[in-house]
Amino acid sequence: MTLDRSAALFERAQRVIPGGVNSPVRAFRSVGGTPRFIASAKGSRITDVDGNEYIDYVGSWGPMILGHADERVVAAAAEALRRGSSFGAPTELEVRMAERVVECFPSLELVRMVNSGTEAVMSAVRVARAYTGRDRIIKFDGCWHGHADGLLVKAGSTGLQYGVPDSAGVPAAYAGHTLVARYNDVDSVRALLAENEGQVAAILVEPVAGNMGVVPPAEGFLQGLRKAADESGAVLIFDEVITGFRIALGGAQELYGVPADLTTLGKIIGGGFPVGAYGGKREIMERISPLGPAVQAGTLSGNPVAMSAGLATLDALSEPGLYEALEAKAAALAEGIGQAAQAAGVALTCNRVGSMMTGFFTDRPVANADDLAHCDKERYARFFHGLLNRGVALAPSYCEAAFVSTAHSDADLEATITAARSAFTEL
Repeated sequence: MTLDRSAALFERAQRVIPGGVNSPVRAFRSVGGTPRFIASAKGSRITDVDGNEYIDYVGSWGPMILGHADERVVAAAAEALRRGSSFGAPTELEVRMAERVVECFPSLELVRMVNSGTEAVMSAVRVARAYTGRDRIIKFDGCWHGHADGLLVKAGSTGLQYGVPDSAGVPAAYAGHTLVARYNDVDSVRALLAENEGQVAAILVEPVAGNMGVVPPAEGFLQGLRKAADESGAVLIFDEVITGFRIALGGAQELYGVPADLTTLGKIIGGGFPVGAYGGKREIMERISPLGPAVQAGTLSGNPVAMSAGLATLDALSEPGLYEALEAKAAALAEGIGQAAQAAGVALTCNRVGSMMTGFFTDRPVANADDLAHCDKERYARFFHGLLNRGVALAPSYCEAAFVSTAHSDADLEATITAARSAFTEL
């Protein structure tokens, strides 16, 4: 496998782009080696600039649930582009998208389109603060909600109550408004609410964690958050940027039966184009301008290309039996890789919800960020390269998700399991 062109492009990129990439994980710092520069993608496969082809489980970090360059999505985007890429004015497409989202997510009465998941969460937190008149929010250690200043916070030592910045450039005073709880631990949330009575505007959570690897909610966890929010007057925000339309047509709220007050969406609803959305109860969303005092605006929000591609994607996802078939594929892949690891004597814990999964190199359960300390990062890096060299692309980080698409064939799954079986013998 030659990587000459990828290596040359990476060298060029580092001269003009910080770190050579436009999002840090793409630099392969966690796993080492040369980042693959992609030339094209179709269905379940991506092809790099050196002509190497891979079965892809990154899926652009989640949006490509139908596979790459799905003909229905491409046609819809092309037709929209022919009519004009952006108008800075309302279109029927954004109305249709809002109607579809509200139809699929009953907890959303009003929804606003934005341009990224980060923007969606940032805006949802702002309107929650405007609605409650409170400043503080609770998030969970290990949950990623984008790179807005107030969200770049994680838990410190066990006794540290207030968040500390997780990034340079975030004022400590601002980070102090973010309180950090332990994922899958309702008692840690109740303790923070008691210590900050009447001051917490929102409880913000990924209903299924996706950025500390896939970590499902423990039984009763989401229900406990719903009750805690109701009792404290805090707004419950579900960050469904990853899970929305991924694990069910109605996201985690459909799968687990727990409604949120506000929901953030992204990824899949843009069909591979930049997009985000946030919505929820009418009384909360009516606090947004032009109806209310909470300001949020965007030049490209609801742009027709993303709306058209997204609608085509949602149409495809509405086909009867699609999610059941996707579930069966993902279950078969997880089972096959798990059996291959066991046969090789490799400790592997596989967490899966729907068509998203993570294999953690540990023999212990992974239920929160603390459990990541027991995972073998170096072994994951070797496994990652073992698969990559055999034509299978996973995320270049041990704490990310692998995504199965409708384009993955049974042959793809079997080839992946075979590659994993071989790679495990080298660990």
